[in-house]
Amino acid sequence: MTGFLIHRLLQALIVLLVMSFVTYGLLALMPGDPIDLMLAGDPNVTSADVARLRALHGLDRPFLERYGNWLASALSGDLGYSRLFGAPVLDVLAPRLLNSLVLMGLAFLVAISIALPASVAAARRPGSLADRLINLLCFAGISVPAFWLALLMILFFAVTLGLFPASGMATIGDGGLGDRAAHLALPVITLAVASVAQYTRHGRAAMIEVMREDYIRTARAKGVPDRTILWRHGFRNALIPVVTIMALDFGALFSGALIVETMFAYLGMGKTIYDAVMGNDYNLALVGLLLATTITLAANIAADIAYGLIDPRIRLTGGSRA
Repeated sequence: MTGFLIHRLLQALIVLLVMSFVTYGLLALMPGDPIDLMLAGDPNVTSADVARLRALHGLDRPFLERYGNWLASALSGDLGYSRLFGAPVLDVLAPRLLNSLVLMGLAFLVAISIALPASVAAARRPGSLADRLINLLCFAGISVPAFWLALLMILFFAVTLGLFPASGMATIGDGGLGDRAAHLALPVITLAVASVAQYTRHGRAAMIEVMREDYIRTARAKGVPDRTILWRHGFRNALIPVVTIMALDFGALFSGALIVETMFAYLGMGKTIYDAVMGNDYNLALVGLLLATTITLAANIAADIAYGLIDPRIRLTGGSRA
């Protein structure tokens, strides 16, 4: 397992290197650059000033040279400054990354706490009323766009009922734990809905497949209680494909968080990356996207470790998965 994890870490580093090159190239293709935006606010700037600023920021050099200089600086710990915020990139991203991790972590916990019991309940009696109702709700959860659900939550729970704040992270002058929890409620629920539906459907399918295996029938023939068969034999083996979906979905939460954080004016990574891209803040957008990639890769490696904890046979064979 140790050798396998080292191999996965090396793969993750290669992926990050490729992603940095691709992302840097895509951002370089955006119309305009920081110098153009700076000049827009000062019509008295001369062409000599423009040339001097481009040389100062390295924008007059070939693409590969600029990327190489950025990579060398990044490897030395210098990730540059944010043009929008006038501060080092890490100083801007660190608190907002923490905010996003809190939002995504809570949404993830809410999703699995609802999805796992619901998938077992649906798979226990396929075709029953409970199974059909759960499937209907899952289809609705997958189909509902995040921005529309966010608007609906704001209109109903914040505007009509007044139960929760419509936006922001805390009330000015308050900011206590209860106040922050109230501000988190609607974004967490909105972000968790699609994940609940996805986890439930995959968990139901995996449970139904596992419950048809020969060893389940053997356990029943030996008189093993249904509750033990369901949770100890069926549920544990059904978790393996579900863990894969959860690991991949945790990274996908970043894309959902971008919409949710923007709709609820929540100062997290998603909204920061969106503002950086719209404002042509290259350094902030690039590092933010690479941090999102890093978290996605870390979630996949964590899933590999979880496989070994769920099924010892995977641990003995080195933790590989299809």
